[in-house]
Amino acid sequence: MKTALLQLNASDDPVANLRQTADFIAQAAGQGAGFVLTPEVTNCVSQDRAHQAKILQHQREDRTLASLREAAIRHGVWLSIGSLALKTDDPDGRFANRSFMIDPAGQIAASYDKIHMFDVAVSETETYRESAGYRPGDRAAVVDTPFAKIGLSVCYDVRFAYLYRALAQAGAEVLLVPSAFSPVTGAAHWEPLLRARAIETGCYILASAQTGTHAAQAGKPRQTYGHAMAISPWGEVLVDMGTDPGIALVDLDLGSVAQSRKRIAALGHDRPFEGP
Repeated sequence: MKTALLQLNASDDPVANLRQTADFIAQAAGQGAGFVLTPEVTNCVSQDRAHQAKILQHQREDRTLASLREAAIRHGVWLSIGSLALKTDDPDGRFANRSFMIDPAGQIAASYDKIHMFDVAVSETETYRESAGYRPGDRAAVVDTPFAKIGLSVCYDVRFAYLYRALAQAGAEVLLVPSAFSPVTGAAHWEPLLRARAIETGCYILASAQTGTHAAQAGKPRQTYGHAMAISPWGEVLVDMGTDPGIALVDLDLGSVAQSRKRIAALGHDRPFEGP
């Protein structure tokens, strides 16, 4: 399956972001991609909770989701919407960071709410508390498609190896890591983490990404690392998109998954043990 990774420089304006995303999807389909992947928070990159509360929508009303479902139909592609920031009905008003797999008929084949929240202090001047604005999910997801079984995750999830092992042991052959990674942690950890998850599971890792300084109508502009990547089941970097927005194509060959798992069958070597 020819697959297209999208790297975006989204703002905090969902309408403007949708135009760019839809254009990239059309270009990817025109280049022969049958599977297209967008990054985390495709619809809105913002750190301003008041602005998010004003412009975000519930899933049933979200214009980005509806338009991208139409794009999947129009171009006849499978579409991974890395995630959308969405309103929920939670009493505390927190949003969902929700990933979607859309089939070529425009149907939602699966969705996944990001489980692990990015609550970190990277430095004295760079801190994040994702759980203050978003509520975590509690259910992992593997999607059956005609070309592969696909495990869903989002960004900070990549630091929690047990999730990817569970997805692979549930049948996933391709693991998605759509992201909006911090530049500091990205430079130090992004590639090693992605390669480790591929090596541990014998899966393809496909990681679309946000990149650059993100224009903001409200609040402080956010910066992200870029470097959308595709990693082989043996841990080789097949694609590194650097820091420019755009499209990169990669061919998936599930024979590589089978070969890697035959050479090192670690997924079947779990042993019970007592805790320390």
